[in-house]
Amino acid sequence: MKDSLSTLQQRRSVAARWLGEPGPSAQEIETLLTVAARVPDHGRLVPWRFILILGEARHRVGETLATAFEADNPAAEPDRIATERGRFAQAPLVVAVVSSVKPSAKIPEWEQVLSAGAVCMNLLNAATAMGYGAVWLSGWSAFDRRVLDALGLEPQERIAGYIHIGTSVETPTERPRPTLADIVTEL
Repeated sequence: MKDSLSTLQQRRSVAARWLGEPGPSAQEIETLLTVAARVPDHGRLVPWRFILILGEARHRVGETLATAFEADNPAAEPDRIATERGRFAQAPLVVAVVSSVKPSAKIPEWEQVLSAGAVCMNLLNAATAMGYGAVWLSGWSAFDRRVLDALGLEPQERIAGYIHIGTSVETPTERPRPTLADIVTEL
């Protein structure tokens, strides 16, 4: 119990640019996704799914990002376009967590969206517990229809987050955390 609590107390995001090889193995990815899927899911609707972006696919998705970004920003500097091209090539694994709300008379959409968020957090915690660095990002590409279409999302689906996972090549500094007295109300 103490080891688990210590892991959670020390979890922090690692910038995607600091996530290098090695990434998780196929077996470790299966474990990560299995743990990620152990979230509250009222009605057992499974209102989320995973898209694994690894290997050469990271560069293909990067080309999609660069093309879309350049189309929207024709005056963008080449290095800014290159940044978008390399956005998914930094970490060895990027897991797109897709929020896929299901029609339900009993389970509100909001609960289903929160379940997808819980998947993202479980994935971060699992990566940390396995000794990997990870970060949960979104950004413009999580909302751009051209990118979503290229990833195979249905019109009603959304990206809950892109979880970048790899071996930390730098250790992030601890950031200030909220003081509980500022965020807790007792009734």
